[in-house]
Amino acid sequence: MRKSLPLLLLFAVGCSSSGADADLQYIKQARSLGAEWALVNEHSNRGHVPRIYVHSMHRWLRQNLQTAAKSLTRPDSRYGEEIRALLAQPDDAAPNELRAHVAMLKQIEDSLESA
Repeated sequence: MRKSLPLLLLFAVGCSSSGADADLQYIKQARSLGAEWALVNEHSNRGHVPRIYVHSMHRWLRQNLQTAAKSLTRPDSRYGEEIRALLAQPDDAAPNELRAHVAMLKQIEDSLESA
């Protein structure tokens, strides 16, 4: 029994993670996806990438953002709102608009990591 106690405590600590700490991975994922979306749109606006690639990337990015949003333990949080704001953007959103949401997610991410 004594040998299994530390393992049980470790399991309990891992399971008790909820809220912003548990959502940090999804915040990071959404931030990264938003930044990638901005780059795709920037290159698309310059005519550097084929339309089929842009369309495929938009679909992939949106699907992954939706997964991140659905995975949040606190979807009603500020970061949940930012992720939903990203999802509300049209596929051809201005890169600067996307980067504004990315910057907000980065601020939230940094504050959670320093807490």
